Amino acid sequence: MALDFTHTTLGQRVRFGAGQAAENLAAEVTRLGATSVMVIASERGLPDARRVAADIDVAVWHTDVAMHVPVETADRAREVAARNGVDLLVSVGGGSATGLAKAVALTTGIPVVAVPTTYSGSEATDVWGLTEDGRKTTGHAGQVLPVTVIYDAQLALSLPEELSVASGLNALAHCVDSLWAPAADPVNAALAGEGARVLAEGLPRIVDDPGDIDGRDAAFYGGYLAAVAFASAGSGLHHKICHVLGGSFGLPHAQTHATVLPYVLAFNAPDAPDAERRLAGAFGSETAVDGLQRLRRRVNAPQRLADLGFRHADVPRAVDLILDVVPASNPRPVSAADLTVLLSAACAGEDPAVVAA
Repeated sequence: MALDFTHTTLGQRVRFGAGQAAENLAAEVTRLGATSVMVIASERGLPDARRVAADIDVAVWHTDVAMHVPVETADRAREVAARNGVDLLVSVGGGSATGLAKAVALTTGIPVVAVPTTYSGSEATDVWGLTEDGRKTTGHAGQVLPVTVIYDAQLALSLPEELSVASGLNALAHCVDSLWAPAADPVNAALAGEGARVLAEGLPRIVDDPGDIDGRDAAFYGGYLAAVAFASAGSGLHHKICHVLGGSFGLPHAQTHATVLPYVLAFNAPDAPDAERRLAGAFGSETAVDGLQRLRRRVNAPQRLADLGFRHADVPRAVDLILDVVPASNPRPVSAADLTVLLSAACAGEDPAVVAA
């Protein structure tokens, strides 16, 4: 087999252990020599954050967190960090908390320790995102990659089933996009395939028993593998679509990814046979789309963008915005008509097969 590719793996410390988040965070604060720690968490996530940070001295607690990281929110957090002489950021929560910590790190270079409570995987990438005037901008920067990620399955026990499912399918979207993103390579494909397999096993266990620590561990592990692949491969068509829907239409991040994914997979799979075979194998199904849809039914995944606030009247504007950012690497050419069919079908929850033709 002839191979010809260049692969980049990001350097990051990862600590796994159910019930060990506080201990592991204290060890990392000591290792990094931090003297002024800023903990970033939403108001809802503050109780978890206080438990995680129980063994360290916290200079400032910051709960001004918003979805898709508006630039105004980022600016306020940067001011707080500067005013308190912060030398370490600790994010506790989902993608919004992690994203805000990254936004502060982007302009200050302050290192981040991420303690995720969802499976979205932002903690394992060097991707930042900011929303301004209804448009979400993303980019890559080494300083936003958390220096350490601390995974503790017990922190996810309180995550509602619906959000657990959406977050896990968001992680699965990283696997799928990593198979045809601009810098996709065999290493990314191997990580993505294993991540998809683990997530497909772990998510049903969480639905069957929300207290299943092994299922939560599997979701974190699968989400981490997916994010590492995605960090190297870059954003594919799926993520470009979802970033527009989130940043310009205010749709919730994880639920949007969970809803759009089967439509992008159905659109690209016929022109990406290697990706199709790898995903079908991960799902244990004849085809990738069949396997994904079987999993989605098993975990009662969100079905329609209309349920998230997206309207058919929004489709033309969304199409115009997405066309500007479609990756050249996509395995199939993408036209305005293609996107119109895809978004219309996702809005109504139609059979994903309608976008394959």
